[in-house]
Amino acid sequence: MTDTPKILSPQAKGILAAIGACSIWGLSPIFYKQVAHVPAIEVLAHRTVWSLVFFGGILALQGRLGQVRAAMNTGPKLGWLALASLMIGTNWFLFIWAVGAGRTTESSLGYYILPLVAVVIGRVVFGEALKRSQWIAVALAAGAVVLLTVGLQAPPWIALTLAVSFGIYALIKKRLEVGPVVSVTAEVMLMLPIALFVLLQSEHRGGSAFHAGAWTMGVLLISGPVTALPLILFSYAARRVRMTSLGLVQYLNPTLQFSCAVFVFSEPFTGWHMIAFGLIWLALAIYAASMFAQDRAARRAAVAAAVSGTGVT
Repeated sequence: MTDTPKILSPQAKGILAAIGACSIWGLSPIFYKQVAHVPAIEVLAHRTVWSLVFFGGILALQGRLGQVRAAMNTGPKLGWLALASLMIGTNWFLFIWAVGAGRTTESSLGYYILPLVAVVIGRVVFGEALKRSQWIAVALAAGAVVLLTVGLQAPPWIALTLAVSFGIYALIKKRLEVGPVVSVTAEVMLMLPIALFVLLQSEHRGGSAFHAGAWTMGVLLISGPVTALPLILFSYAARRVRMTSLGLVQYLNPTLQFSCAVFVFSEPFTGWHMIAFGLIWLALAIYAASMFAQDRAARRAAVAAAVSGTGVT
């Protein structure tokens, strides 16, 4: 008698997909370090072109290219897509530049504080109420930024710009009723003219990455799949995993980035960094506990409503 193989539940598959996505994002500094000798703007241009090729190929196979045209033919949506394109382009460029400049530690800080920036955006834009514990978490994160500013005698502008640009990007995506693959395809399509201009200028000057060797060109070519795969995995996970679980898994991304910076790239990690990161980690622990409490309360309320609806006392 043979055992019947167990099939993973949708929730388990979603968690694995989220871990896969965040692992690719978190280890991506190692990938982009391979092209640190290429100007960041040119790496971004290649990432844009090859992402468009990859996403366009997926949508073409699915027969969904018409959805991209439909999204871009609608005036209000096109405006939001253009703003989203600006935000994600800024975010990608700064991340690529930070890795090449040996400032991956600060980029990881940006993705650590991103959830707390999203909380502030939710409060300001949507008027979402914050619990006392969430305010404490935001205050601790703000204190960490102030400490780094004082200690390093310069604000952590890379971290702040990465967090704010992606926070605004997430806000726009929340307003757009467009699927993630379709919207990103439209966003990189809007970036394409600038990307082609950059590549043509680099070629004209004779310093294009097209002549930098097979390894460099190979890394740039697969930047499309490296961009697309985690997005597809994360979109799959988002439909199957509770938001609290998804939010916790997302911390894997900056943790791996931080590990790459300190243990692989040997970037400086001063006492000021230690204190600031400690405050951020404490803030995230408080925030995560608050989210778990909210999730449990919502599930209890749903169970109570279901019981009440059946007339059981």
